[in-house]
Amino acid sequence: MKFKKSLLASVLFLSPVFAAAQPAFAEGTQGSEDLVLYQNIPEVEAELTEEGIDLRTLQIHEEGHYTEATEELEWKSSNQNVAAVNENGEVTFSGQRGKTFITVTNGEHTDRIGLQMKADASKKTGKGKPPNSIEVKKESGERYQVVDRALASLSEDEKIGQMMMPDFRHFEGEEVTEMLPEIEDLVEEYHLGGVILFAENVVETEQTSRLVDDYQEAAEKFGLLVTIDQEGGIVTRLQTGTHLPGNMALGATRSPALAEMAGDVIGAELSALGINTNLAPVVDVNNNPDNPVIGVRSFGEDPDLVAEMGMNYIAGLQQNGVAATAKHFPGHGDTAVDSHLGLPEVPHDMERLKEVELYPFQQAMDHGIDAIMTAHVTFPQIDGSKAISQKDGTEISIPATLSRTVLTDLMRDEMGYEGVVMTDAMNMNAITDHFGPVDASIRAINAGADIILMPVGLEEVFSGVREALSSGEIQQEEIDQSVKRILTLKMERGIFKTEETLNQEEKAENALQVIGAEAHKAVEQEIADRSITMVKNEDVLPISMESDEEIVVVGTSFIGSLAGALQNYHENVTTITLSSGQTALTSSQQELIEEAGQVIIGSYTFNVAGRSPENAAMQVFHQILDLKEDVIGVGIRNPYDIMGYQDVDGYLTQYGFRDASFAATASVIFGENNPTGALPVTIPDHENGVLYPFGTGLSY
Repeated sequence: MKFKKSLLASVLFLSPVFAAAQPAFAEGTQGSEDLVLYQNIPEVEAELTEEGIDLRTLQIHEEGHYTEATEELEWKSSNQNVAAVNENGEVTFSGQRGKTFITVTNGEHTDRIGLQMKADASKKTGKGKPPNSIEVKKESGERYQVVDRALASLSEDEKIGQMMMPDFRHFEGEEVTEMLPEIEDLVEEYHLGGVILFAENVVETEQTSRLVDDYQEAAEKFGLLVTIDQEGGIVTRLQTGTHLPGNMALGATRSPALAEMAGDVIGAELSALGINTNLAPVVDVNNNPDNPVIGVRSFGEDPDLVAEMGMNYIAGLQQNGVAATAKHFPGHGDTAVDSHLGLPEVPHDMERLKEVELYPFQQAMDHGIDAIMTAHVTFPQIDGSKAISQKDGTEISIPATLSRTVLTDLMRDEMGYEGVVMTDAMNMNAITDHFGPVDASIRAINAGADIILMPVGLEEVFSGVREALSSGEIQQEEIDQSVKRILTLKMERGIFKTEETLNQEEKAENALQVIGAEAHKAVEQEIADRSITMVKNEDVLPISMESDEEIVVVGTSFIGSLAGALQNYHENVTTITLSSGQTALTSSQQELIEEAGQVIIGSYTFNVAGRSPENAAMQVFHQILDLKEDVIGVGIRNPYDIMGYQDVDGYLTQYGFRDASFAATASVIFGENNPTGALPVTIPDHENGVLYPFGTGLSY
């Protein structure tokens, strides 16, 4: 599987047959202007459908950078019996076999590309004619080394700027929802290569569309990598649109097709806004139930499942032109510490890491992932080198983000990865507790990181990296290699500035049509419906209620959402929201429980303490189980919740708190939807045994 659109095509360099007919086009050289077809650039894979191909054109400027040319171009097909081209470079195939050249000119410079429609004998079946296939015949030569010329044209400051990706969540205490002159100045002053957006920035569809456009307008020579963490599930930044269930819900469906559909929906909505890079998917293997930061963000505990679901999710993103980022390398799944708060360690040796943690990353690399995000996690069996913590002077292991052994020796040399490497956020405690912001950034670059995500103090880090480059602490070759990878990614994904004035209103209107589209909502609900996992059922599910009987829903978080979904089937629903630290029912709450026709516990945990039998809420749940028979439990987020109240009579897990998941759970509780989900993880007991094995999933 390649992470591209499905093609009936192969991409070849100019063949002798085509070369014989080639007119004498002037070769572009550094320092001269030129016009080249985007699809002729060697880093670009031409994306075709059976119907045609949309050609794009780049204006190469004297300074070495480039912009997309869209105006005052003339297009021509040398053989319209094979393919026609319109004034926008949109090529339509006739279905007739043969060869043609598509030529574009601006009156001063000209370029062309060859297309051949021919029989594909390898796909012939039976006695009928074999299907057609299309070959793209690229031109070749120095004029198409656009990335190399652009790199050579950049100053040291411009190169360093390409490697910086700050966030602008707030400015002077206010959330940044529109471009501010001060931020525009920073984008220009530091020649930024990218920015990351958060929920504070993306409040409404039209507002987000304008903000993204303004960021791109502020960029100097090259388009920005405008990034976001739109994983789905519990990590969803867009405040409008489709709120898909997360990765573990997808893992529970066991459907690669749904994983691709999820990536496709997210990719389509991000693309409509102009957001061109998604910091997703998580391909960590969550084989540690105590993990406080990955958990349901993972597809599950099985490396094969994670790899298969991850690759299909990535394909869905990339077919919308959105760059995908696999995270967190070499693996954050088997940790019990949140790297936002501390410095986790994965103690395993290389043999185990290759079989488990590294396997999904290797599969993603082998199939063309755009970027890899690092983990602020130590792997002492890979890199045993130490540093002195600035926090307390103790000796600590080097985290993967700062380890050349991990990012270069392992990832690039051994695993063969050639794409962009991005650090995880550099403002996380795993880094800031032990390393200064400049020291950490220099270490990350020397380790092999290409992009410094969320540097702590943009001016300080930028100046520190520049000084390190001048002093030789960072080698020029490291910077050049990183910037070339960044420019290559931008070229591959078509991220560049355009000469055409953008119609913001038209773009925003399109975004409104795409984001939250009915078809996207249907995918959202299908994933939710197929993810609900019935882990336990002692003849209590489905339920059937008389209209005057009361359902009482008890819990701490999102209880209103669960109750609201149940009210679509039964109006008489009452909630008991437990207060923080409450360890027993009040007398009035106990009376409600005792008189209820059905009690449903909605548990919500995200760490070990939450599911401990000694946890306050779990003590209340045990009291309920002593008072009432046929109690149903719903694990709202973590499937592991049942560890805290194992004697519940029925148990469903939904892997997240989005509306579609609550609706799906309610439909299962009332028997409208026969559950088909299967546990993507093993649920242990509290004695290191197995309570419910991987793959558990009951149906009616």
